[in-house]
Amino acid sequence: MSRVGWRDLGFYARARLSRGLARWVNRRASPPVPVAPLGDVLTGARSPLALSRLLEGRSNVEREGAVARWLQARGVPFARERFETFEGRGENFCVEVGGGDRALVLIAHHDAVPGSPGANDNAASVAILLALLERWATREPPVRVRLLFTACEELGYLGSRAWVRSHGVADVAGVLSLEMPGVGDSVAVWDAPVDTPFLATVRGALEGMGLRADESYHVVGRIPIFGSDHRAYAAAGVPAYGLTSVPTAHADALRQFVFHPVRATLRSTVRRPPPFDTYHTSRDAGTTLDEAALARVVKALEAVAEELG
Repeated sequence: MSRVGWRDLGFYARARLSRGLARWVNRRASPPVPVAPLGDVLTGARSPLALSRLLEGRSNVEREGAVARWLQARGVPFARERFETFEGRGENFCVEVGGGDRALVLIAHHDAVPGSPGANDNAASVAILLALLERWATREPPVRVRLLFTACEELGYLGSRAWVRSHGVADVAGVLSLEMPGVGDSVAVWDAPVDTPFLATVRGALEGMGLRADESYHVVGRIPIFGSDHRAYAAAGVPAYGLTSVPTAHADALRQFVFHPVRATLRSTVRRPPPFDTYHTSRDAGTTLDEAALARVVKALEAVAEELG
């Protein structure tokens, strides 16, 4: 176990508060969603929507095991790294494709909060990276891409912090962590308060696929509470951002929601704008996912890899 610092204690306290809130919100949850048999998913369709069923509704231990099973079943070489601290424990999985000295890091956490099926947060993100692996199996990207499937993101992105402590960031060109990619008609890049060459690459990729700034894609500054895995890299000095799909019609309401964290935390889930209306709730089921939103994010990540290459 690593030495405990004040920053780690802060993550621990916030994570426990978040999990407690999730349990309270889901205390009168509907019956659990049916869990797809693992064998059916492993041998079934390989679209992001279909692959999201790999994790939806499973416990975190089962979600972790399902990612490993999928990679093994598809014959994908991958590294696995178990970690344990006083904050929690889990296993990260890493796949590398392409070549080059520096890597584009794409992250999708495989855990969910208590009482939530975790479809949009974050089974859909894992499914998107698995769909990209299917595409890159026949035609590698023009840049080295590291796909990280992390554990314990809901515990203050513990899995990514453990990975960065073990491996450093010397070979990292930029990072995108996927969060809630399955609802909406536009893409949001967040925790991007200043311009960087990597952010310019991301913008160029999105515009190259026909998206328009402040219309079909949005770049947003630092968000107060809703962090994710990329922050472990940002703290180490690497350009690192969150990537989410959002509905354009609710863009203003979303800005108000995420930039007023105390009010956001205390609000009833009924008043949350999508995609936060199902965030950390029992309603975060696969039936809410939009196939077009998932496909848009897949295309965006392919475009970023092409632009960086």
